[in-house]
Amino acid sequence: MSIQRWDPFREMMSLRDAVNRLLEESFVSPSLLMGTRESSFPVDIEETDDNFVLRASLPGYKPEEINVSITGDTLTISAEHKEEGERREGSYLVRERRLGKVTRTFTLPTRINGDQASAKYENGELVLTLPKAEESKPRRIQITTGAQTSQPSIEPQSTTQ
Repeated sequence: MSIQRWDPFREMMSLRDAVNRLLEESFVSPSLLMGTRESSFPVDIEETDDNFVLRASLPGYKPEEINVSITGDTLTISAEHKEEGERREGSYLVRERRLGKVTRTFTLPTRINGDQASAKYENGELVLTLPKAEESKPRRIQITTGAQTSQPSIEPQSTTQ
């Protein structure tokens, strides 16, 4: 048996989590009261020598419902399901599919070349390939000795192993 020291902050965090869960499960969501219906979606961002590759899970969306914009080093992805027409017959027993807008914004560590970016959407997964801008790629500076009179040259650095 071990004795564990009482930590009042641990219990406060669990109280906060309980209140959040209660509000999320209630009939009136706080986001609806504030007039927003935006939520999020999961992403993976991988960095290679020349690109950023982003994979976003957006199941159920059509490609025309997804918007991707790039401004400098900031990437914004949003998708929106439009409301269905009014239904006159039947009623829902369970309704969990969300309608409305989902948005994520990321600030990447370097500038990207938006003109060469590509996007592919298949089976609910959006894959963005975002090439890094030339000026943000690492450069190798050639070092010369004092006996040489030529100017040092700057060459692209390869970081592959």
